[in-house]
Amino acid sequence: MLKRTFLFLTLTAQVVCAQTKSKVVVTDLTRIRQVGGIELSPDGKQAVYTLTTIEPNPDQKEEYEYKTHVYLTNLKPGDSKALTRGNESARQAVWSPDGQRIAFVRTVKGKGQIFVMPLNGGEAWQLTNSPYGASSPVWSPDGKRIAFSGTVTTAQMLTDSVLNPSKNGPLWSLEKPGFANNNFIKTDKKIKANPDGSLAEIRAYLNKDVDDKKAKVITRLNFQGESTTEPDLSFTHLYVIDVNEEATPKALTRGFSSFQAGTWLPNGQGLLAVTDRDSLKHPDRESDNAIVFIPANGSGTRTVVLAEAGKSYGSPEVSPDGKQLAVLMSPSEGVNFAQIGLATLTGTTASTIQPVTFDRAASNLTWTALPSSGKGKKGTTGYAIYFTAAANGGTPLYRLDPATRQVSQLTPFESGVTNFDIAGGQIVFAKTEVTNPSELYLTNAEAKAQTKLSNHNDWVTQKQLSFPEKHTYKNSLGQTVDYWIMKPVLVENGKKYPLLLNMHGGPTAMWGPGEPSMWHEFQYMCSQGYGVVYANPRGSGGYGLEFQRANIKDWGTGPAEDVLAAATAAAKEAWVDTSRQVITGGSYAGYLTAWIVGHDNRFKAAFSQRGVYDLTTFLGEGNAWRLVPNYFAYPWTAEAKVLDANSPYTFVQNIKTPLLIKHGENDLRTGIIQSEMMYKSLKILGRPVEYVRMPGATHELSRTGNVRQRIDRMLRIYEFFERYVGPDAQGLTQK
Repeated sequence: MLKRTFLFLTLTAQVVCAQTKSKVVVTDLTRIRQVGGIELSPDGKQAVYTLTTIEPNPDQKEEYEYKTHVYLTNLKPGDSKALTRGNESARQAVWSPDGQRIAFVRTVKGKGQIFVMPLNGGEAWQLTNSPYGASSPVWSPDGKRIAFSGTVTTAQMLTDSVLNPSKNGPLWSLEKPGFANNNFIKTDKKIKANPDGSLAEIRAYLNKDVDDKKAKVITRLNFQGESTTEPDLSFTHLYVIDVNEEATPKALTRGFSSFQAGTWLPNGQGLLAVTDRDSLKHPDRESDNAIVFIPANGSGTRTVVLAEAGKSYGSPEVSPDGKQLAVLMSPSEGVNFAQIGLATLTGTTASTIQPVTFDRAASNLTWTALPSSGKGKKGTTGYAIYFTAAANGGTPLYRLDPATRQVSQLTPFESGVTNFDIAGGQIVFAKTEVTNPSELYLTNAEAKAQTKLSNHNDWVTQKQLSFPEKHTYKNSLGQTVDYWIMKPVLVENGKKYPLLLNMHGGPTAMWGPGEPSMWHEFQYMCSQGYGVVYANPRGSGGYGLEFQRANIKDWGTGPAEDVLAAATAAAKEAWVDTSRQVITGGSYAGYLTAWIVGHDNRFKAAFSQRGVYDLTTFLGEGNAWRLVPNYFAYPWTAEAKVLDANSPYTFVQNIKTPLLIKHGENDLRTGIIQSEMMYKSLKILGRPVEYVRMPGATHELSRTGNVRQRIDRMLRIYEFFERYVGPDAQGLTQK
């Protein structure tokens, strides 16, 4: 009897506790704080990191601003303090080798500039004032210089006597029809613009129209940016500057090429950087990347370290002793992901690169010296490489032993390491999980005991949360597909609830409990009384290359089988009302939403976001056009009928499910004409369809877009579904 009473009291206490917590609401989006940009001090006793917040705009009611500032922690719980403040964000903070100063980037007059802050007292001071901006600061090993990047437009390159001493055009063709050797670039400034004059005067007039932004002349292949068309290329160059207030930066690279991911060699003689393999090829057409050595003396020369036709090398990371090189490498064409490669480095000469056996997309390679390594073990390097990789619904932290090439998983799939650094056998990392979207943690080299350092999102402890339950499904290819079911936050016995099938884009994205982007959306829908099911169908990242390639020439039928199997399984839950199922997804999943409602009528309503619906026209309408040849074929080839067979628009006449279509008006990744065509066709067919356009919004609306529009998007998902599956639904009948 006593045990029964105790159990009853325990359950009652749990219910009361749950009832005292509040539901996740849509404006909780503005309360989420994201930890990133972590860097440990050289002695491993402190760390700087960035914190991105959403703040009310003081000048515009109901509008918000993203703010990012630099924080310092002494690696004690709750001791973080802001190092930067104010209206201008600060980012990319890095320690000086002596641990006495940090350098960081702050926007000044619309361009990023590097500031230096002493940590023993004193104000931050501005180091650079570059007309091309300054970003990605990297201290030299002796702490006397900082290398950084600047972005230069084509027009600026043509007049910059340092980056382009001859002031000629590039050696590769700008592909202007009717002109050879780029001889149209140089114009005689003495020629007066005259629309009624000579051919030379007419050309001067047309050039002036371009300068006055009355016309855009496009001759390049990749002319679509994220929010606007970009007729001209820009180039990223590397600079170095002495760390004193009177210093002038020195250009390390030159010419019509870009150089990125600059990292110093330990001897301080120069940097490794990533650039196009073939500098005589138009950058829009060159898909191979090479790693080169750039001397720090400003000579402008470069030495090829790694380059191979058909391959791309990136993210070079040199071991602390300068004897080993780790890179990310992949084939340049097709459906692939980057894998780790290791080489011996002798000066600036790398041995044949050897890939590491690891069937996931690695990132954030970080060398560290392990104090216990190399003792009495012949051949042991004394170093390890830490990295992260999306895998099985999370983003674990991994460790690679360069000597044995063995990879160890240090953290579980159920959480995600979104950023980290390691020094002195200590790891500081940002973690996302169901119970908290982003916090800072401290652990040892084995990542065993984890200490929570920050409390930026502790408000979540007062919220009712839904916890995903993992399941698996064996698809028709024999592959195991992971999926998760989330109940509404409060499920009453005997009551039925609507079920939302939510799908990810990419198509190589991956969702799971350790993926941060959907934390708020999932919790909000569960708080509104919806169950949520989501899956990682064939073609998703995080499950190896074979799984990722399993949707080549099959974007619709196969992936739809996988996500619908998850929905079918979830619908068997006792709390699900099978007559009230809805579906949504964005980008590729906007495509998949339209595909499914063109082939399956189980859903009462659907919301397709920033999708692709006609693969043939997608080639011209979006900057992600390479998905067409990589997964299918060019529209003019004999294999082109696969495009129509895989296009949701081909089956538009079969769509009877009420459909809400959303697209950002400045979205050039998938192209807004795709959604216009789908909407207009359904309207002509007399189907229940509504179209929402987001002014100024890009493809990144749901992640980094205008906060008010992000809130609007969430509310429209909920409101539209409530029309058809809510308690007062009026539109349950499909035409």
